[in-house]
Amino acid sequence: MARQPTLKQLKYLCAVAEHQHFGRAAEASYVSQSTLSAGIQELEESLSASLIERNNRNVLLTSIGHDVVVRAQAILVDVEEMLSLCAAAGEPFSGRMRLGVIPTVAPFILPKLLSSLRREYPEFKLYIREDLSHQLVAGLHAGALDVLLLALPFPAEGVEVMPLITDDFLLASPSGHPLADKAELATADLQGEDLLLLEDGHCLRDHALEACELRDSQISVPYQATSLATIVQMVANGIGVTLLPEMSVAGGITAGSDIVVTPFKRTGVSRQVGLMWRRKTPRAAEYRLLGEKIRAYAKT
Repeated sequence: MARQPTLKQLKYLCAVAEHQHFGRAAEASYVSQSTLSAGIQELEESLSASLIERNNRNVLLTSIGHDVVVRAQAILVDVEEMLSLCAAAGEPFSGRMRLGVIPTVAPFILPKLLSSLRREYPEFKLYIREDLSHQLVAGLHAGALDVLLLALPFPAEGVEVMPLITDDFLLASPSGHPLADKAELATADLQGEDLLLLEDGHCLRDHALEACELRDSQISVPYQATSLATIVQMVANGIGVTLLPEMSVAGGITAGSDIVVTPFKRTGVSRQVGLMWRRKTPRAAEYRLLGEKIRAYAKT
């Protein structure tokens, strides 16, 4: 009788499909490359099918390999939902939860959240993954993450969202800049300015431009960074101005710098921060409770 595939083998295959590289897939799976390769080979033997084309440069899925990956991802998500179903039957925050968070939110909410949860629920294990929104959503759909804390809206299918916080954008400019002398700003004041932004892929960039009703053609972008901390240093050195989430300013990101922070006159120059989870999860009530706690912690 032929051996059936194991969940571990299916996870290895999905990791290879995601990373298209054996070394990176092994690293993401926390195993050696030889262990991962052996698992894939055993899976191919169990299925009597070639799933991966191997050459010196690329790792490509065969046609049947693509179909198997789709089914494997569905199986792995179902297994995670089964575990979630059992977890939901017990007390909330008594097991484990895997939370994905974007970098422009994590440092300003997580420390207070983690400290409070650890104090209230000592048995609760909250695993954190910080990444860009599109990577987190992919992890959610693959069953690698349970719930996400990110800026909304963000396009995703088969999910529920829970808006939590309205996070205003503030203009950060170097002392002596013409905009630094204003008590309040209009979004039109930014037209033609050297506006420092996070690089493409960070949803903060898109949300900031959308909130200010600006197009790329209306501003000059002399520099793109991968973190808010780097952008703040650029502003402090007189390279341009930037838009900072209010939560980052409250968290002290401009502390110790010669930077002036100015609000906008009109309301709505902001982003929404909230939770996202798979629509069919049995733990929705627990995630809503988590959302209420985040909302409460954000106000303190």
